[in-house]
Amino acid sequence: MSSKRVLKLTFIVAFLSVLPMFGQQKIFKGDPDKSFENARKMAFNQQRKQAQDTLQFILTKYPNYQDVRSFLATTYSWDGDYIKARKEFAVILDKDSNRKDTWIAAIKNEIWGDTPFIALEMSNKALDIFKLDPEILYLKAKAQEKTSNPQEALATIQLAINQNPADQNAKDYKLSLNNLLSQNTIGINSSVDFYSKTFDPMQYYNLNYGRQTQYGSIIAKVNFNRRFNENGMQYEVDMYPKITKGLYAYANFGFSNSFLFPDFRYGAELYKSLPKSFEVSLGFRALKYSTNTTIYTGSVGWYKGNGYFSFRPYLTPGDKGVSKSGTFTYRNYGSDSDNYIGISAGIGFSPENNQFNISSTITPIVNLKSQKINLSYYFSSSNKQNAWGTQFGLTHQEISFDQGNYFWIYSLTVMWNLKFK
Repeated sequence: MSSKRVLKLTFIVAFLSVLPMFGQQKIFKGDPDKSFENARKMAFNQQRKQAQDTLQFILTKYPNYQDVRSFLATTYSWDGDYIKARKEFAVILDKDSNRKDTWIAAIKNEIWGDTPFIALEMSNKALDIFKLDPEILYLKAKAQEKTSNPQEALATIQLAINQNPADQNAKDYKLSLNNLLSQNTIGINSSVDFYSKTFDPMQYYNLNYGRQTQYGSIIAKVNFNRRFNENGMQYEVDMYPKITKGLYAYANFGFSNSFLFPDFRYGAELYKSLPKSFEVSLGFRALKYSTNTTIYTGSVGWYKGNGYFSFRPYLTPGDKGVSKSGTFTYRNYGSDSDNYIGISAGIGFSPENNQFNISSTITPIVNLKSQKINLSYYFSSSNKQNAWGTQFGLTHQEISFDQGNYFWIYSLTVMWNLKFK
């Protein structure tokens, strides 16, 4: 074959290989408004990728169709592609900085993307254009809270309310900020146990003071009991130190000079958040009566929507082996952690939970049989400063000094907490 024919054949092959590429080039020729409407329907009908392809296709011919680009950026933000969304919003605002809806969507994108400092900077730029706009002030307050400035956020949201007194979202947010800034809490708990036989009613009272700090919370308690026709007091401190994101601890220490309480009690537990809204923990409690009693415990918790499920076992080694008990709890939350209804059920006896139902003049017995159920209801005032709660419990328990025989225990608890700055 001559070199001339080879060259000609090579040219034909190259031309045929490039030709499909030209055939694949698509040019938008439809109605951009109708296509935009169809893309919106797809985006709201769980067809996000098809919608984005359509929006991008429209922009190949109409790059200045800003509503299309803004909606494309918004879909990126919904999908968690915050950087992609930021780029598209920036294109729009560089050409037209008077688009308030685009500013709002762009600021939300930064808040959702956990870049609150960028959101705060954008909020200030938007407010230079839209003076004292309540919607942008609301987002600025959100950004300030996320940059650990809740006090500034409170002042900003008050400005938003001043501009639009009917904005219920802003009012609700102000309440939540006040609640966040109320780092001090005092509370009173009162409980009574009624026994079906053998014992007179037993009374328990608790006065506590708690404070939230940047390192975690700390709670001081004074417990007063009236049991066996005797009075006694115990002093305790609970701490919940923050270690790192998703990891915190619990530590407790208490002491008493009354036989109604252990001489000393202490404990520690480590909590770890896991994917899929799970949380696990592992720890121990120790009670010193005439001898030491150590209880090993832990928990598995799962948050599902407004619901919370948890299981906590207790293992208590003793002379006759290891005593085992466990409690299952379910809570359904309302607006926050101070508003919920709950139910718990358990089997087995643990000195951690039943230390007041034993004779404290002898070494605690840990192999008693017991079944219990507890119903609870907690709620708060509209301004979130006051919180109340009540519990009713029913326990079927083996008598410590007459094993094999049982009594019923009917328990009632009421509590009140006050938050303040």
